[in-house]
Amino acid sequence: MSELAHLDGQGLPRMVDVSTKPETLRQADAEAVLWVGPDVMCAIGDGRTPKGNIFETARIAGVMGAKRTSDMIPLCHPLNITHVSVDMEPCDDRIVIRTSVRTYGSTGVEMEALTAAAVTGLTLYDMLKALSKSMRLEGLRLLAKSGGRSGNYRAEASHA
Repeated sequence: MSELAHLDGQGLPRMVDVSTKPETLRQADAEAVLWVGPDVMCAIGDGRTPKGNIFETARIAGVMGAKRTSDMIPLCHPLNITHVSVDMEPCDDRIVIRTSVRTYGSTGVEMEALTAAAVTGLTLYDMLKALSKSMRLEGLRLLAKSGGRSGNYRAEASHA
């Protein structure tokens, strides 16, 4: 990495020019974990959540987050996203969030997948905060990416 693409000749931040990069199918997958504790998971299982269907509200928020990433992250390009999926897996004391984003374009969708996972987790927190203030959103990470000049990436298995 001899040149930092997000810095101009004076070392100031800039948006990377992707106009000459080839368009390819690009995908990124991300995850995060919302630790809620067994009491909150019991309330979810019993349908005792104060704000209704937490999972569908969080799913919609995650999709919206992916679509609005360039509005929140200053140097991200606005993208024509072709697919977003948001999946949530309830466990004994946590909710595992996994997102996937695709586009056919000249730059990747890693930030969109990460934003979708983060916004999903924050929305779940908001939907459940009346039940617990000690929840924590952790482990936000890129699981995989494909397409583009840098090729494919796959994260090592988590030890959590």
